[in-house]
Amino acid sequence: MYNSLEDLIQHPVFYFFSEISKIPRGSGNEKAISDYLARFAKERHLEVIQDAALNVIIKKPATNGYEDVPTLIIQGHMDMVCEKNQGTVHDFEKDPIQLRIVEDMLYATDTTLGADNGVAVAYALALLDSKEIPHPALEVVITTEEETTMGGALAVDPANFAGKILINIDSEEDHKLLVSSAGGIKTTQVLPIVWDKAPMNTAAYSLSVKGLKGGHSGMSIHKGRGNSNKIMGRILAGLADDVPYFLQQMNGGAATNAIPRETDAVILVSEDSIEKLEAKIDEWNNILKNELKTSDPEIHISLKKAEPEVPRVFSEQTKQKAIASLMLIPNGIQSMSMEIAGLVESSTNLGVVTTTETELHFESDARSSVKSLKEDIVKRARLVAETLGCGFLTENDYPEWPYNSDSKIRKVFEKVHREKYAKEAEIIAVHAGIECGIFIDKIAGLDAISIGPDMYNVHTPNEHLSIPSTINNWEYFLSVLKEMKSFDWEA
Repeated sequence: MYNSLEDLIQHPVFYFFSEISKIPRGSGNEKAISDYLARFAKERHLEVIQDAALNVIIKKPATNGYEDVPTLIIQGHMDMVCEKNQGTVHDFEKDPIQLRIVEDMLYATDTTLGADNGVAVAYALALLDSKEIPHPALEVVITTEEETTMGGALAVDPANFAGKILINIDSEEDHKLLVSSAGGIKTTQVLPIVWDKAPMNTAAYSLSVKGLKGGHSGMSIHKGRGNSNKIMGRILAGLADDVPYFLQQMNGGAATNAIPRETDAVILVSEDSIEKLEAKIDEWNNILKNELKTSDPEIHISLKKAEPEVPRVFSEQTKQKAIASLMLIPNGIQSMSMEIAGLVESSTNLGVVTTTETELHFESDARSSVKSLKEDIVKRARLVAETLGCGFLTENDYPEWPYNSDSKIRKVFEKVHREKYAKEAEIIAVHAGIECGIFIDKIAGLDAISIGPDMYNVHTPNEHLSIPSTINNWEYFLSVLKEMKSFDWEA
């Protein structure tokens, strides 16, 4: 048990995790962390490549006796999802993550921790820094913008690699070997706003959906957690049946790959409708607390008096289309795997809703381990947009990672796990985007696997990392590196 951060950072992995936690590294803001990684390599006289996308590749020769072992690519991403609790004073552009220990877990303070994927960076740096750990020739690649566009991995030049074996460190469950993942694509529905002058004798109210757990839109989609954007659509549609109101704006969610926890809207109502409005919000609180009593017992719908920022509202047609968009855009699980019990095969998440001066944007993250089913989700989303007279965009399309039944690196991990723990490692596939699929698409014949320690509630301010699991997973990883010398790679 580590009682203080000072004790914890004596371990090389947590030392480097603490160091990178001092550097802001939200997706799209990776220059400082990328420069840190490049400087780290140069200070240790290691070969380093920092490309135009700010990806960093660091190469280290094999230790004595490992020169004939196949070159190993070790991969993770440097960016993190930046979420904080409402009211938390934290600037992700410049403030360090405030680490704290609770029992045997490492947390941030009211923000995401960045263990996804700071653990990979910390493992890689600890390995590269060591002069004692035996290993084959290493090609460590730390990519950018994994959490948003997969742009870093998509920009990687495969000519920079000699290795044909990849260990990705972006999994979140110890004693499990990840061998397959979903592909994904981001879709955006764009609704042009027609503005009307705000009517006289109305009062502005801020309507908020809060208290949801959220979570990773791939890893947590099967848990049935509420989506604040979809819930806001239900409330606005329900109010329209009973209380005349005007809609001025709505904004919800922070990232397409995070199930949105909070959504806000500003509505204007006449003075004689306020009492009825308050009664309807009480009804919705009761309805939603009943529906989500297991998955999101803390859900709360609030209504507060607000001052309108501008003297205008959406036209009635824009309001109707905005509500229809929230109601009709596909969301949640779309299909389950028939081959792997309990595995989500296809899903989509309406993660972000944004009001600008001229448009409403509805951004979703669609995933599937079957390419044709991913295309089907996109087609249905496009039809919703076209039916409502909206624009429709797709971007950040990345491939799935198919299962390789002949994987040699998986066999090494299985052997070491069996000998080290006297039990079999669990082989899993996940409904999340893993960069392995992109690297397999780029490097012919690449054999890949993904590992990682236990972490919880990633992409939320309640994200936390198991300290003993991180150490255990690190020691397992080092045992695999050592075993690579004895494995028959020609068999």
